[in-house]
Amino acid sequence: MPISSTVDPRRTHPESALAGRARELVRHLQHQLVKQLEAVASQYGDEGFSPVDWLRDEGRHGGGRRYATKESPVFNRASINISTVHYDDLRDKRLRSATALSTIIHPDNPHAPSMHMHISWTDLRDETSYWRLMADLNPSLPNREHQQRFDALLQQTTGEHYEAGKAQGERYFFIPALERHRGVSHFYLEGYRSDDFDADIELARRFGTAVTDGYTEILEQALSSNPSPTDEDYARQLAYHTVYFFQVLTLDRGTTSGLLVHDQNDIGILASLPSAVDRELLGSWREKVPVPQGELVRNLVATLPDEDPCPVTDAVRKELANQVREHYQSHPEALQLQASGDVIPPTVKNHHSDPNGG
Repeated sequence: MPISSTVDPRRTHPESALAGRARELVRHLQHQLVKQLEAVASQYGDEGFSPVDWLRDEGRHGGGRRYATKESPVFNRASINISTVHYDDLRDKRLRSATALSTIIHPDNPHAPSMHMHISWTDLRDETSYWRLMADLNPSLPNREHQQRFDALLQQTTGEHYEAGKAQGERYFFIPALERHRGVSHFYLEGYRSDDFDADIELARRFGTAVTDGYTEILEQALSSNPSPTDEDYARQLAYHTVYFFQVLTLDRGTTSGLLVHDQNDIGILASLPSAVDRELLGSWREKVPVPQGELVRNLVATLPDEDPCPVTDAVRKELANQVREHYQSHPEALQLQASGDVIPPTVKNHHSDPNGG
């Protein structure tokens, strides 16, 4: 499907020129990833991605667009989202603007790994700003060659930041209840800034381009080399997708923060979830999590249809978002149990009014 540059005229943009540059960067990276993935998908008769827009406060405070797929010949689920939220008209907010690319690709073929990438720039009212760079490779069926290639591209692109980003990523994507990681290659650079915006945005561009190019090559090779997955392969994929679901909804701080800030893009925020999970397997982990997270797992399981495998539709995603939001509103202390790197970004707090007025 052709990539559209037309946006909803109600969606406003930040006044800041630097925010404009960040927005153009994530828009470029979004188009680049959509174009390259559709080139691969077209070889298998896949129609590719469709655009979905959303508005923050009817566009007054920005919004975003995601290119998404549902089940298709190549993709189990995929979403490539960009957003820009700003509060230029609300001077008491700590946040001036936040601009992000957030993408998750879940291929249908179990031999092709899932991939998550996030690039964002946050601009605060006190004139400070910072970047967040994340990428991780998530195979259902481990492949040492894919892991080594992804690790190598991360190292080559991030240079002196690689070891710190790798360490934070391995910490962030660890699942204590299951004593394992989500995925095999992890990079997470939080709160990054130098004194040179040009250099920082160039690092973000190189990072996004390298992950896009490298992952597209891995996907293309995996699909062509494994044309006929077995039932056992799909069973292992379902189990891994359940791990992914569990990590996102019980540990992922970025997902939780997005749901707590507003409810205007719930399906987009939970577009990271695969199309189906193992409901029984998910429920078996309830006793493994600390209090009060067992209550959250119980409510997530109760929200899911009693089917095997259990479909995660848009309607289910919306109700899952409500369950997560209600849980942390009732148990704010449970936010301390969520994943973190070396720095915990005050994302929700940034969207609140500053009691000091600036």
